[in-house]
Amino acid sequence: MPIENIYSIDFFYDLLYLMFLVGLVVFVMLYFVDAGYGKMRSDKWGPAINNKVGWFLMECPVFFVVLYLYFKSFPLYGGVTKMAPYWVFFLIFEFHYFQRSFVFPFLLKGKSKMPVIIMLLSVIWNLINGYIQGFWLFHLAPQYYPQLYTPEWVLTPQFIAGTVIFIIGWIINMHSDYVIRHLRQPGDTNHYLPKKGMYRYVTSANYLGEITEWLGFAILTWSLAGLLFFWFSCCNLVPRSHAIYKKYEEEFPDEFDRKKLKRIIPFIY
Repeated sequence: MPIENIYSIDFFYDLLYLMFLVGLVVFVMLYFVDAGYGKMRSDKWGPAINNKVGWFLMECPVFFVVLYLYFKSFPLYGGVTKMAPYWVFFLIFEFHYFQRSFVFPFLLKGKSKMPVIIMLLSVIWNLINGYIQGFWLFHLAPQYYPQLYTPEWVLTPQFIAGTVIFIIGWIINMHSDYVIRHLRQPGDTNHYLPKKGMYRYVTSANYLGEITEWLGFAILTWSLAGLLFFWFSCCNLVPRSHAIYKKYEEEFPDEFDRKKLKRIIPFIY
């Protein structure tokens, strides 16, 4: 495929709708096959690399793709993408992925490993998602929908509500990761059921935080691209939360029943 085709509106929408379907396939598949990383680590997924390296390699591509597409937009649209809404979109997205790429992996404890195939599949998704988010926000929107993200967009209900939801999700996600990292003292190899923060209600509070973030992003951008990110996050993390729920249920049956925990959505699922 000629490189210029990836910058066409037709290619963008074809890929966008295809990824909605891929997300549905992933959702169904993950209820039958446990993705072999983290708590579900399994040798059947083949060769593995250091967990820190794996997280860094699979998360950083999306950071750099969006960074490139944002700065590439400046000379094309007369600086339109320097206006407040675009600047906020860029900062919010890159803030999340800077933490995810350059901070989170190096906070991980232990010597866990990640299957290379899982890392490579995640790299592919992150490259595609980075293209979809960045190309919509910083190329298609200013070129084809210039009336959408004007400076007044920051005063709309969508932008305000979406930003608040994103921040709430980020706080939940960060705190939940902190709780998981501090479940054990140095040298302790026992397993524990997390009990603080949103773990009082669900067994995958970190995933709850992440899908809440991307729900907020979908609302504040009010776009199909943002909706795809939220959809794909749910398709990946909801079935994975089910697998983690079942694992905790087996490990801590008495405590688990007493707490009446849900998987990922408090009081519901």
